[in-house]
Amino acid sequence: MPTDLNRSTSSLIGSDRVQGTSVFDADGEKIGVIECVMIEKVSGRVSFAVLSFGGFLGIGDAHYPLPWPALKYNVDLGGYQIMIPVEKLKAGPKYQPGTEWDWGAATKSVGEYYGA
Repeated sequence: MPTDLNRSTSSLIGSDRVQGTSVFDADGEKIGVIECVMIEKVSGRVSFAVLSFGGFLGIGDAHYPLPWPALKYNVDLGGYQIMIPVEKLKAGPKYQPGTEWDWGAATKSVGEYYGA
């Protein structure tokens, strides 16, 4: 088995390459990074990206689950871009790093909040 795996193609990217990718707002300003992606076990479909933002230099950040379709990769920015206003993000469902998050209940609340 090769030890040096190419984890992206023109249309695919490895989850390890998504984690840590910058996220930009509608104006192209960096607001945070992808903390992780949540994948449905049975279908294999990516459902959510967890955005880490809100602190300063990574301190005080909260985790904001976003429906995966809310993010679009922007080649010019070299990261994912969202069109959700930052104020709406700040008021949305979130959790603190290191705390338990009930993904069963969150799936419905996040979907309802963002209209997904």
